[in-house]
Amino acid sequence: MKHTVRSIQKLKHQKMIQMLTCYDYQTAGLLNKTPLDLILVGDSLGNVVLGYETTVQVTMQDMMVFGAAVKRGAPDKFVIVDLPFGSYATFDQGISNGIKLIQATDAEAIKLEGANDINYQIIGRLKQSGVAVMGHIGLQPQSIHSQGGYFKHGKKPAEKEELLNQARALEEAGCFAIVLECVDADLAAQITQAINIPAIGIGSGVAVDGQVLVTNDLLGMGEQAPGFVK
Repeated sequence: MKHTVRSIQKLKHQKMIQMLTCYDYQTAGLLNKTPLDLILVGDSLGNVVLGYETTVQVTMQDMMVFGAAVKRGAPDKFVIVDLPFGSYATFDQGISNGIKLIQATDAEAIKLEGANDINYQIIGRLKQSGVAVMGHIGLQPQSIHSQGGYFKHGKKPAEKEELLNQARALEEAGCFAIVLECVDADLAAQITQAINIPAIGIGSGVAVDGQVLVTNDLLGMGEQAPGFVK
């Protein structure tokens, strides 16, 4: 069964949601034959496929090309495509590019990183325009330079409160689900209980509603997979 936003949200109380990244037509075709719940066409394709050091160099054109290829390979799956770095720096950019990405890829939803006033406004307007949006907090690869590297988020009391408030605000803005990346496991569990939409973790412990992994890491294709992949 192909999921919808409503059926995904119901999974919060039914089972552990399974999401994998995918970047190409053939892999998508294989995943289309599995019970996998969600496919993410992540801007991590910049690292995994294009060989960039970060995701910052990934463009809208990249996401449209790869996103459309994955959707052609997995027509029976709920596909989410990342809005890349710089494509939602302003309200107008976010609305225009969010709609453009859905039209170009035929995906079911988009994902954007971060929680701030502009993002909340973008999420609300996109939802009003018929675009489903997934949020993403904790480690944000697009903001790796401003965040100061790769590390666990939410260890300090002030950080815990901020991330919890961000998760609630993203739900209120209209996100149908959120990704928690490299969030302290205890905090991730607290966030999961505090919101009514699915919280999908990556490197954030097991007390969440679902897990997302990079398919290439799962298959051992990279030089060194993150420790949480196991």
